[in-house]
Amino acid sequence: MLTRALPALLAVAATVTAACLSIQSGLQRGGFFAERALWVAVGVVLVVAAHLLPALVRSHGWRVRVVGALLWIGCIAATCYGHAVFFLTAARHAGELRAAAVPVVTAHGRDLAVIASDRAGVVARLARVTERRCAQPCPALRVERTTLAATLDALDAEKAEALRIEAAQDRAAAARAAALADPVTGAMTAFGLPAARADLIAGLAFAGVLEAVACFAWLLALRPAAVTEIAVTPAQQGSNAVPVTPATPESIAVPAVVTVTSPAAAPVVATPAAEVLSLPVVEQTDDVTRVTTAIAAGELRGTVTEIRKFLGCSQSRAAAVRKQLELQPIE
Repeated sequence: MLTRALPALLAVAATVTAACLSIQSGLQRGGFFAERALWVAVGVVLVVAAHLLPALVRSHGWRVRVVGALLWIGCIAATCYGHAVFFLTAARHAGELRAAAVPVVTAHGRDLAVIASDRAGVVARLARVTERRCAQPCPALRVERTTLAATLDALDAEKAEALRIEAAQDRAAAARAAALADPVTGAMTAFGLPAARADLIAGLAFAGVLEAVACFAWLLALRPAAVTEIAVTPAQQGSNAVPVTPATPESIAVPAVVTVTSPAAAPVVATPAAEVLSLPVVEQTDDVTRVTTAIAAGELRGTVTEIRKFLGCSQSRAAAVRKQLELQPIE
């Protein structure tokens, strides 16, 4: 029972899983509701056909098997394509969720281009003030120089802060780009394989393994029942062939024995030599010993009828015992 229940359970689980993948893939590929419903129906039919066709055509002729194999290949290809659509879409959604978890860095200050323009103006003014000369001490000139120098320092600090924020934004963008890629398929890019192609190969591999498991499980679950061979005797077979038994001293081929009880009695009973030879040697020896003892004690006559009544066996069995008595005469 378990040899069929376990494969059937695995087959149903694989088929239901594949059908759910096809349903989700159909919902993602359709636009209007009718289009989605048709995509879902086509995907489910292809999944069921791909899983059951090998088991259904197994008992048919080679022509039906060839047609079934061609249909199965087409169903497997279409089903794997639908599953790959689901896997790629799911991987993209997962990457978007991982990227959304990366903190966003926002710039609160001015742009670097604006800061650079202001700094250039302050440097030019400071250069002109520095080159100016006075015949006598000019406090206004010193104040202007000091103010321009402080402004230049402030612009340098603002520029450094802007550069720091820009670097943080670059790191956040790189983290989001890394989060968008699948961790496993992203590592495959180290071998020179593009990330998009790695995702496609991984999706097709998952789909192929799932379909293979489902098909093999249905083959095991729907296999024909084993026929138990029952050993039959030549009499049960109803064949005209004569059984061959090992030659022993107690089982030697003898001609048929014909016994006639009386003119008005039952018809003639013939015992074929094949039935005589088919008796087990151990049972023949035991019956012969019993009959020999009874005849020696005077309780039995050595006729087939008396032997049959004494042993309670068939006419052919009694004839076989009688023939053994002839081979081993009673002293």
